[in-house]
Amino acid sequence: MSERAWPPGAATGIGSMPGADPGEAAAVVFGELPEFPHLPELPARGVGADLIGRTAALLVDLAVEVVPSGYRVTARPGRDHRRAVDLLRWDLDALEAAHDRAGTKPRVIKLQVAGPWTLAAGIELPRGHRVLTDPGALREFAESAGEGLAGQVAELKSRTGAEVVVQFDEPSLPDVLAGSLPTPSGYGTVPSVPEPEARSLLASVIEHAGRISGQPVVVHCCAPRPPVGLLRSAGAGALALDATLLDGAPGSLLDEIGEAWDGGTVLFLGLVPALEPATPPTLHDVARPALRLVDRLGFNRSILAGRTVPTPTCGFAGATTAWMRRALALTRDLGKAFTEPPESW
Repeated sequence: MSERAWPPGAATGIGSMPGADPGEAAAVVFGELPEFPHLPELPARGVGADLIGRTAALLVDLAVEVVPSGYRVTARPGRDHRRAVDLLRWDLDALEAAHDRAGTKPRVIKLQVAGPWTLAAGIELPRGHRVLTDPGALREFAESAGEGLAGQVAELKSRTGAEVVVQFDEPSLPDVLAGSLPTPSGYGTVPSVPEPEARSLLASVIEHAGRISGQPVVVHCCAPRPPVGLLRSAGAGALALDATLLDGAPGSLLDEIGEAWDGGTVLFLGLVPALEPATPPTLHDVARPALRLVDRLGFNRSILAGRTVPTPTCGFAGATTAWMRRALALTRDLGKAFTEPPESW
C-alpha cells in the first residue's frame, strides 16, 4: 500500500448531500474541497440513492428489491435494482464532468460504500431475516460487494486518473455488536455478533479494499461511542468519527483513540455541524473539539497537521444547500488552519 495520497491540510466530506442534481453536487464538492473531493450521495432521490441501495448497486450476481420493510434479496435484478445501478452511473458521469472542468485536478477522490455489517443489517433474506443472521449469506454478500467495489475503484481511476480512497460507512455496527437491531417484524432483536467475528469480517473487506485501491481504508462510524479499538485492529488506516460527541467520552474510549493516533492511524474528525446551527460558527468554534481532544490526550497540536483530516460531523442529507456550501468552506479552511494555526490558537 502506498503512502496516503491526500496532501497535508486537505479536508473532505462524509458523503451525502442535499438535493437531487448530481451535476450540481459534484460541482460544489470539487469547488469547495478541491484537494480531496468525494463522490456525492443524493439520498433525496429515493429508492436506490440511499447508502444501502447504492452499495447494493455494486453487488455482483446478487440483486435486491424494495419491500415494505426495506431492501430484500431477490432472484434477479428488477426495477428497483436497475434504478440503483442507473443512479450510481449518473453520479459517476457527473463526477467525471466536474473533474474535467476543475482547474486543478485532485490527486485523490473518496468513494463511500456501506461496510459489511451495515450492508448485511440493511438487507433481508427471502424469508424475512436480516442477511447478518445467516453466516453463508453474510460471506456471500461481503464477497459480492468486494468484487463490485473493485470494479468501481478501477472505473473511478480510469475516469479521473486520481487515486481512490475507499470509505466504509458502518453506522449499524454498534447495534450489531450490542444486539440491539430490531428484527424485521419489530417484535424482537437480532442476537449480538461477537467482537472477534465482527473484526474478522471487517478485516477481510478492509484488506481487500486496501489491496485494490493502494490507499489507507477509512471506516466511518459517527456513533457517540464508536468501537475504535475493534476498527483499528481490523486494519482501518483511518477512522472517521464525530469529534463533537467526544467531550464526555469515557477514559477507555479516549485511550483507544490515543493509541490509534499514536500508532499512525489518521483521524477524520467530524467538526463542522451537518445541520445549520442557530448561531453561525467561527473557524475557532468548529476547531475547539479537535483542540480539546489533542490537549486531553497529551499530544502536541502539530498532530492535527499530519494525522488529521477535518470533515463535517455527518452527511448533509438534511441540510439546506446554502448551509452545505458554507459548511464545506469551513471544513476546507479548517484543514488549512491545522497546518498553519492562527496565532490566537
